[in-house]
Amino acid sequence: MADVAILETRERVLAGILLTGAAYLLFSTQDASIKLLVTGMTVWQIMFFRSITILVACAAMGGRRLFADTVRSPIVRPMLVRSAFTLAAWLCYYNAARSLQLAELTTVYYAAPIIVTVFSVFLLGEKVPMLRWLAVLIGFAGVFVACDPTHLGLSVPVLLVLAAALLWAIAIVLLRKTALAERSMIQLLLNNFYFLLFSAVPALLWWHTPDLAQLLLLASVGALGGLAQYLLFEGMKRTPASILAPLEYSSLLWAFALGFAIWGDVPRREVFLGAALIITAGLLIVGGEHFRKRL
Repeated sequence: MADVAILETRERVLAGILLTGAAYLLFSTQDASIKLLVTGMTVWQIMFFRSITILVACAAMGGRRLFADTVRSPIVRPMLVRSAFTLAAWLCYYNAARSLQLAELTTVYYAAPIIVTVFSVFLLGEKVPMLRWLAVLIGFAGVFVACDPTHLGLSVPVLLVLAAALLWAIAIVLLRKTALAERSMIQLLLNNFYFLLFSAVPALLWWHTPDLAQLLLLASVGALGGLAQYLLFEGMKRTPASILAPLEYSSLLWAFALGFAIWGDVPRREVFLGAALIITAGLLIVGGEHFRKRL
């Protein structure tokens, strides 16, 4: 029985890693779509459209019962706090997207996984082995080598991204607590309901009527964001935040690929060295967890 329990735990952790990795791929694609949109409309309006799209999808899948269960959920108030931190992080991040390349934006943002690992120790009481700390540091070194964020200076966009990293780290730690208390569809509905409330007035004040191309991008942002959130919630239910933190570095690889495909950004030689370090960090965290569970 003990061996079966160990096997089930290991499979649960690995499933959480895979779900979270897929979520970050979708988030990266969403980020590229939003970077295209912020040149013509406010982040408030993008979040407003995104929230409506996700809420409509929730209503179609869950119906009245989902909304009734959500009203009675014990995480209604905790999700309000977490959603406020998440929205604040995204507002900082996507406003910075007006001035920075996608790769630069993602690079500076990757102070977040280190902050998540630190917070997971002090706020969640998780035990973080030295191997995980090593993986986080290697991953951050890879990000630094790939883009060398020091050449960007402490401009307003860079400070906005650093603020986004701190706010997102807090939101991820809070997410770990709420993910264990409620099913993912309810979290998804609450999260985007609060986003809708927060963004409605500013979106209407600074309204820009979208054209057809922008409408299609807005719809894709909603679909990508909704699915990414759902996968992230499911991953967080299965795996400690400190294990998942280094996986966020995979978004950098997607950012470089999307930056090249959409804007023609050609990565420098340092990017490949940085990517190798990031992949090494990911393999360390996955392999270390697999080895630990076998002991």
